[in-house]
Amino acid sequence: MKLKSLIILFVLLYTTQFSFAQKEDKAVEEIAGLRAIGSPSNPKVPMNWNRYHDYKQMEQFYKDLQKAHPGLVKYESIGKSYEGRDIFVLTVTDFNSGDANRKPGMWIDGNIHANELQGSEISMYTAWYLAENFQAVPFIKELLKDKVFYIAPTINPDSREYFIYEPNSMHSSRTGRRPFDNDGDGLIAEDLYDDLDGDGNIVMMRRKSKTGRYKVDPENAKRMIIAKAGEQGEYEMLGFEGIDNDGDGLVNEDITGTYDPNRDWGWNWQPNYVQNGALFYPGTLPETQAVKNFVYSHPNIAGAQSYHNYGGMILRGPGAAEDERYYSRKDVQVYDALGNVGAKILPGYDYIVIHKDLYTVYGGEIDYLALTRGIFTFSNELMTTYKLFNQKSGSGFGQSDEYYEFDKLLMFGDAYVDWKEYDHPQFGKIEIGGAKKNYTRNHPGFLLLEDAHRNAAFTIYHAHHLPKLEVLDAAVKPLGGNLFEVNATIWNTRIIPTHSDHDVKNKIERPDHIRLEGADVITGMRVLNSDFNETKEQKYLPQQIEIPTIDGMGAVKVRWIVKGDPKNAKIVVDSHKGGLLSKNLKDI
Repeated sequence: MKLKSLIILFVLLYTTQFSFAQKEDKAVEEIAGLRAIGSPSNPKVPMNWNRYHDYKQMEQFYKDLQKAHPGLVKYESIGKSYEGRDIFVLTVTDFNSGDANRKPGMWIDGNIHANELQGSEISMYTAWYLAENFQAVPFIKELLKDKVFYIAPTINPDSREYFIYEPNSMHSSRTGRRPFDNDGDGLIAEDLYDDLDGDGNIVMMRRKSKTGRYKVDPENAKRMIIAKAGEQGEYEMLGFEGIDNDGDGLVNEDITGTYDPNRDWGWNWQPNYVQNGALFYPGTLPETQAVKNFVYSHPNIAGAQSYHNYGGMILRGPGAAEDERYYSRKDVQVYDALGNVGAKILPGYDYIVIHKDLYTVYGGEIDYLALTRGIFTFSNELMTTYKLFNQKSGSGFGQSDEYYEFDKLLMFGDAYVDWKEYDHPQFGKIEIGGAKKNYTRNHPGFLLLEDAHRNAAFTIYHAHHLPKLEVLDAAVKPLGGNLFEVNATIWNTRIIPTHSDHDVKNKIERPDHIRLEGADVITGMRVLNSDFNETKEQKYLPQQIEIPTIDGMGAVKVRWIVKGDPKNAKIVVDSHKGGLLSKNLKDI
């Protein structure tokens, strides 16, 4: 009886376990009726993309994504910030299909300006989307077999934490955390913002005054407007929340930092009196040094995207007019082909040139990547008033009333601190109020997800058009006397060349190599015109023909004369930015 009972118990336990396993397996499957197109219905790493994440939560995300997708995601620290935080990079690719660092690479970073939080979220979303959709979307599977993404969600982790957890306005802190004596009084960071009402936001201060030039908008009590000419105002504006902590008669004049990490990259660097925000010399900061070291050690990086805010812009270089000479017509055609599609992917965003359409930037990351390393680089300025009501704004950011309307109709008053009285130690009776620090520049939650996907789609489109090389055809022709002629055509099936025109002219990276291995090569040459048999011989290392670049949607033809039948030879195409591939002659 005992034995029979044990057998029955065992069967019950086994069948129950099997039943749970079946349910568990079924749970991880994609269910067509639940899957919103373009998104996983049951992701291995559930994430809420309509909010912002702090440093610990971001690091936990990296760990979770790597654990859930070990064949697709790895993360590493590439250096330390000023305050000692790790600067993490996620490498996303199909690690089971070739050496990741020999695939054409796409660099993505965000949050170099700490108050520009959404750059980090969109960077993380891109990694998450690629990994979670690898099995479900054939396009993504092929992309990650061919290409590799290097994604650094924040390259300013210190100040990101400071912005999140300390009192700040929407415009602070753009800088890093390296402290300076900004007002020259021998003290450092002694007059910071003061959160007078303790709500975590630094808003505006106003004081009633007959000589003030501001008044309350009669149609919106939260908004201050300038009185018309000849009209008496009601208030004077006293700046952002704060008090005179050091007794020098100034308020908030010695905040942390004030330098600009995006003026530290080296290309056309200018001192602070020319380029406000520059430090002592290019490469002063550990954060920019870490990124540059990574980029230099990864010559396969062929495309790059840096996320900023605000304005709804897809930016390309140059940052300064004098650098226009380095952007050849050939390279600009590539930028235009990508940027114009980006403007379609991102409604309300304009594809523009930095110095022509925005302002002059010296020592910026875009020109460092594009002109120092020959990488096709964009920077997207995230968030724009267009996204509020899907229409272009008729006025500038400072004069627009759309943010007030948006708050009223869609945020239900959550975006502003209502004006309230406060007894200020220097100014007396004042009122404080205004936009919260995460409004205007940073996306409201429900808009963040959409813009995350649209921006990710643009970088995926960019990465898709990184070089993809194929051995289009190869032929062996006997010449007699135990000599053979081997011809091959190498085709780049994407828009981006293996070397930018700027790269070729200035020899930034080594040329592409097309080798014939396993054969006794007597001479090698590039075929300039096969119809008229026009060739250019390479007299040294004839087995390895050097090609300056393989143009986007273009091909090159090469020829070798070999001794002996080359049937067991193989063609190897070795390009830093175009990848590494080999084909056996007998298989072509």
